[in-house]
Amino acid sequence: MKNILVIGAAGQIGTELTMALREKYGNENVVAGINKTLPSDEVKNSGPMETVNAMSIDEIENVVKKHSIDTIFHLASLLSAVGEKNPDLAWSVNMGSLKNILDLAKKHNLKVFWPSSIAAFGPTTPRTDTPQSTILEPNTMYGVTKVAGELLCNYYFNKYGVDVRSVRYPGIISYKTLPGGGTTDYAVDIFFKAIKDGKYTCFLKKDSTLPMMYMPDAIKATIDIMNADKEKIKVRTSYNLAAISFSPEELYNEIRKHEPNFKVDYVPDFRQKIADSWPKTINDSVARKDWSWKHSYDLKKMTEDMLVNLRKILR
Repeated sequence: MKNILVIGAAGQIGTELTMALREKYGNENVVAGINKTLPSDEVKNSGPMETVNAMSIDEIENVVKKHSIDTIFHLASLLSAVGEKNPDLAWSVNMGSLKNILDLAKKHNLKVFWPSSIAAFGPTTPRTDTPQSTILEPNTMYGVTKVAGELLCNYYFNKYGVDVRSVRYPGIISYKTLPGGGTTDYAVDIFFKAIKDGKYTCFLKKDSTLPMMYMPDAIKATIDIMNADKEKIKVRTSYNLAAISFSPEELYNEIRKHEPNFKVDYVPDFRQKIADSWPKTINDSVARKDWSWKHSYDLKKMTEDMLVNLRKILR
């Protein structure tokens, strides 16, 4: 990876991935691709930035040529909760943009990272210790686009030799960027509310255990899989990725160790049905075997780090 384009560089993952890549590969060698969402000042001021509509193959190709791009991290998509409100748009954006990236990768010999998600699983998937190869029958449009995207990536690898790599992200937790419309976003918002308001209304039931991951681990996994030797990448759909699993109540109890007056109410909404269709725990032994994936943060360590950093920002 010499010249990198991050599409979706203003998003939750894109913001921190862009900065991590710039630190590793040099500010000028990582282009932040943004569209409607404004990037953080850190992203904006630290390196090159281009306005890129992921639905326009011509716009993307112009940036690829202008900056001699050899690697694309394609993170732009409509997430689960937002996608259920507008499934037609979710299909159009998520699948159309991925097809554009893969076609350009084929044409210009680009290396591609595209994230799948635990949303690719569904109510018929084993919910405990979900294996790498399993039933993929999601009941959300976001999940449908992830399954279709995994198959499309695998097709382009086998048919055209496109070096596309993917992981199935669990819920991602970060203090730097606000949530973007996902079902697991409660696990971000709850920290902000603990510091700012001392109370939070959770849209999931207290015992809704879901797979989660702290952002530093997600960034590490993303860069690690892209740096792995090509022959070590045996899965060209998407790798299971895991770190920690917990329920809203378990997270609340951990936060209360640091914020003892914090209160949470549980008022489940339409996102509960989505959460109920997803696994509780993920088996990611294949990723750990193939490219030596290993996480660093457990619930205790993540909670401490989130609160320390949010207090600096919010208090």
